[in-house]
Amino acid sequence: MQKTNKICSFCGVEASVDVPLIAGNDGQICEACVILANQVVSSWGKKKQLAEMHGPLPKPAEIKQLLDDYIIGQDLAKEILAVAVYNHYKRLKHESSQIGGLGASDDGVEIGKSNILLIGPSGTGKTLLASTLAKIVGVPFVVADATTLTQAGYVGDDVENILVRLLDVADGHIGKAEWGIVYLDEVDKIARSPEQAFGTRDVSGEGVQQALLRLVEGSHVKVPNKGRRKDGNTADSVIVDTRNILFIAGGAFPGLEKHVEKRLVPANTAIGFHREIGRSEQKPDIEVLLNATEPDDLKRFGLIPEFIGRFPVLAPLEPLDVDALIQILTEPKNALVKQYQHLFAYDGVSLEFTPDALVEIAEKAIVRNTGARGLRSIMETILRKAMFELPTREDIEICIVDAEVVKNGAPLRLIEHDQESPLQKQAGAG
Repeated sequence: MQKTNKICSFCGVEASVDVPLIAGNDGQICEACVILANQVVSSWGKKKQLAEMHGPLPKPAEIKQLLDDYIIGQDLAKEILAVAVYNHYKRLKHESSQIGGLGASDDGVEIGKSNILLIGPSGTGKTLLASTLAKIVGVPFVVADATTLTQAGYVGDDVENILVRLLDVADGHIGKAEWGIVYLDEVDKIARSPEQAFGTRDVSGEGVQQALLRLVEGSHVKVPNKGRRKDGNTADSVIVDTRNILFIAGGAFPGLEKHVEKRLVPANTAIGFHREIGRSEQKPDIEVLLNATEPDDLKRFGLIPEFIGRFPVLAPLEPLDVDALIQILTEPKNALVKQYQHLFAYDGVSLEFTPDALVEIAEKAIVRNTGARGLRSIMETILRKAMFELPTREDIEICIVDAEVVKNGAPLRLIEHDQESPLQKQAGAG
């Protein structure tokens, strides 16, 4: 009787010394088909987790419109972010729909990810932009402070702790964490200092940049499991693939505009008869300089070229003026004026702000140079006494904040139940 050669029940390859087959009850399977089946099953799990995270991906115009509900101004940064986030998750959704999820399109083209670097003064909305984007897309989001990171082996947080926190936010689901967004805050603080002594190890500056390279570019990182037991995983550590994690870095980069200005406006060093008479000495606005930022300027600031190359998308944020701060106070869904009006309404008091008072609050924030972040501190100072006294008084119906209250610390105007508000009188007269 002639012996028949065994073949793989899936691809039909014939068994040999180089191609062993795993035998089952009714067939055999080769190693290549086992690997392919594992990739297919993994893609099913990722597609299921993606479906649980969010529905259809919004278009760039829709993302910007949703950002407008929470963040005032910064149209250029919103447009850049909307396009980058849409392209990133469009690629991921397309790859997850491919059989096996091999990361390449039908014609073999593999699309890389584009991480984002936000540049702008403090308090212009960098962190708020990143967190709002994560809510819109519906993926895990974590903020990591770059100033607490140190090079491996030194006191401080290792860069791998960022992934530990991302896994915590994703409830231990590796698939969800691998589709998340990481915001690296204060990246300007890890720039290499020009005063750094030659030959000394910069463990919290350049060392952190070097450690972040592997994480940001995309690699398999071993992360402690820390008691997570999701999906039956009982191992002490898990492997996280960072290739699909979108990294958004942000920083104020104080003094960056000087490097840009030096490149754009060469210094007039000529003296005597050679000096140009009547040459304008007016400096460009900081907004114009930040918009003209190039990778070479970031290199002069102290970022290493390898780190800059991992963030190909630069999104500059413009400084906030008085009009923008007034809009921030009143227009967004979670505007500060609306928040404090709700707090006062819980005690049965209506809180009102005159237009002049809003202007004074905005100007005070500009003087402090804290951006929108400083508005809450100013509001707390203005309303502290009222929030202390009004809960014990039941005769007050309206509390009015005018310019004198903000400018000179005058007492707030309190209107009792049987009195008419001055603002209501002005409305009636108009």
